[in-house]
Amino acid sequence: MDPEAERLFAVASALSREGIDPRTEGTPGRTRVNLDRVAQLIQELRALLFPGHFPALLDPDPPPAEVLERLGELEWLLARQIHDASPHVCPVSDACAGFSHAREVARAFVERLPALRRTLRHDVIAAYEGDPAAADLDEIILAYPGLLAVTVYRSAHELLELGVNLIPRMMTEWAHAQTGIDIHPGARIGSRFFIDHGTGVVVGQTTVIGDDVKLYQGVTLGAFSFPRDGQGRLVRNTKRHPTLEDGVTVYAGATILGGETVIGHHAVIGGNVYLTESVPPYSKVVSRPLVEVR
Repeated sequence: MDPEAERLFAVASALSREGIDPRTEGTPGRTRVNLDRVAQLIQELRALLFPGHFPALLDPDPPPAEVLERLGELEWLLARQIHDASPHVCPVSDACAGFSHAREVARAFVERLPALRRTLRHDVIAAYEGDPAAADLDEIILAYPGLLAVTVYRSAHELLELGVNLIPRMMTEWAHAQTGIDIHPGARIGSRFFIDHGTGVVVGQTTVIGDDVKLYQGVTLGAFSFPRDGQGRLVRNTKRHPTLEDGVTVYAGATILGGETVIGHHAVIGGNVYLTESVPPYSKVVSRPLVEVR
């Protein structure tokens, strides 16, 4: 073997030996998920949830036959992705128990779409009523990054509720890359949710948000440093992120941390506030600037 081939062979051997094996972390390997198809899944969903606005379904009042066709394609695409994200190795067929389960989950998700669409309609209206710069609802659907992030979050959350784990995370990370808004699919968010501008917003996994909540750019709903058990492993499945009750407004740059932190209903949290304790309903929390006279 010539020196150049030997050099490349050594690198290839090292890569083969030293790759990350998820099974050592207690998680089966998942190597067949297609990121492009996850993005396609999101686009199909947006077309069905907002007909008349996206290429897959441009008719604002589509005939049932066309909707049926799009639903069938969405269901099949989702089932394939759930199957490919699972640890089994059997090929896609009715004889594969994993694929049969994936199809059942995809069917259950599709049946939730009408309720999801109603929820998103309330989000669109909340954005229109909360932003005087919005000319109409079409502008919000087509141009507001906050609505894109919330649409993907709500879809991903439904899948997570149905027992799908990896695909929802991929969906919300796709939205994060597109919008700069990071909403974990495990968060629980009520109706008429509005993110204005949005860049830099972070909503952690165990966050609970009530109805009629409004967030501005740069808001972080996060956790303290993570506790570890006696073996040094992260303690999971605990409430680590704050709760925002109904009607709360959080202005730009505010940081609210902690699983026991509760922001009472209709409270207002000012810009750049750093908050690690609960506040009562109708509170107004502000960060006082320091003004020096020279």
